[in-house]
Amino acid sequence: MDGTEFARTEPQDMSMTSASEPSAMVVIVDDDPLVRSSLDSLFRSVGYATRLYGSGREALSDDFSDTVTCVVTDVRMPEIGGFEFQTALSSRSAEIPVIFMTGHGDIPMSVRAMKAGAVDFLSKPFRDQDMLDAVGAAMERARQHRETNRGNVEAKTLYETLTPREREVMDGVVRGLLNKQVAGELGIAEMTVKLHRLSLMRKMGVKTVPDLLRLSDLIKSA
Repeated sequence: MDGTEFARTEPQDMSMTSASEPSAMVVIVDDDPLVRSSLDSLFRSVGYATRLYGSGREALSDDFSDTVTCVVTDVRMPEIGGFEFQTALSSRSAEIPVIFMTGHGDIPMSVRAMKAGAVDFLSKPFRDQDMLDAVGAAMERARQHRETNRGNVEAKTLYETLTPREREVMDGVVRGLLNKQVAGELGIAEMTVKLHRLSLMRKMGVKTVPDLLRLSDLIKSA
């Protein structure tokens, strides 16, 4: 089977906890059609959608960032190897967990994979359960990253509703300053600071300073 085999979008068994989200998808990149077919059947049997590619170049031409995704890729492939493929994904700011597999693995190669941020490094032949466990861990990492990104965007959206003065007051609050200290820095009355503080807390949807600090951290990482 050559070229790109597109997604099997209908999960087969959504009672399986390994694929608890209907949108969870495994991207399989391997130049061996038998390996692609075998992994496709394995992942679909537990409820994952899949996309299959015969090369890293084909996979990079597609966009699968709109779903909870992990990649299972061979290390040694023509044109673009697994490590180069992962590097290319990272250059696109695609925080997609990667699982490497190879029929010619060694310790230095596995160390390189883990240092590059791989979820796992499996030598062929591997047990089906080992692969499913690795994909389960990768999906959890992908889900957490997706939730973090969503939180960052939501926090930034709320922050953009603040007036310039409210942002200045918020900056003082998250730095641990008292109202009178913020007032001194900004050259305004302490009561004015209190009013701005109440307003910004309401707009940010928080009631405590620790919650405001948490949102501030999300904004900085957005």
